[in-house]
Amino acid sequence: MSSPAADVVGLLTVRGQSLAVAESLTGGLVAAEITSVPGASKAFRGSVTAYATELKHTLLGVDAGLLAARGAVDPQVAQQMAAGVRAALGADWGLATTGVAGPEPQDGQPVGTVFVAVCGPGAGSAPGGKVEALRLNGDRAEIRRESVRSVLALLLEQLADEHSGNERAQDTERNGGF
Repeated sequence: MSSPAADVVGLLTVRGQSLAVAESLTGGLVAAEITSVPGASKAFRGSVTAYATELKHTLLGVDAGLLAARGAVDPQVAQQMAAGVRAALGADWGLATTGVAGPEPQDGQPVGTVFVAVCGPGAGSAPGGKVEALRLNGDRAEIRRESVRSVLALLLEQLADEHSGNERAQDTERNGGF
C-alpha cells in the first residue's frame, strides 16, 4: 500500500522535479515523512524548521511587517513560507506548515488552527501557490500528524491539477487545436 509521501516522491521523481519544506508547528515531521521513503533523495532538496517567529523572516523571507501585525499563524505567512523555502533551497515545489498545536493558543488563534501551503511551478498552482486553512481537533500529536497528512494531500492535489492541465494541452494538440 502506498503512502502520500511515497506518492509525492514517486510523482516528483518521474517528473524530474524537486521539493523543499518549511515547517513550524510540525517541527520536521513533514521532512521525516518524506525522507522515510526509499529514493526520496531523487526529489527532496531539504527543509527549514523555522519554529521561532523571527526565523520565518530571516531564513524564509516572510514579511516582517506581516509577522508583526498578524503573528506566525496566518495564511499569508504560510504562503510566504512555501515560496521562501522554494526559493532558498532551489526547488520546483515548496510546502509550508504553520499553526497552533497546543497546549495554549498563540497569536490570538485557538489550538487546532493550522495553515498549510504549497507553491509550485505549474499551471495547476495559482500565482503564489495555494493555502488551506484547517481547524483540527485532538491533542498536540494528533494536530501535528493531521497537519503533515494535509500538506502532503494539498501537494498531491496540485500535482494532479498540473498533470491534468498538461494532458488537456496534449489532447488539444493531437486533435489539431490550440
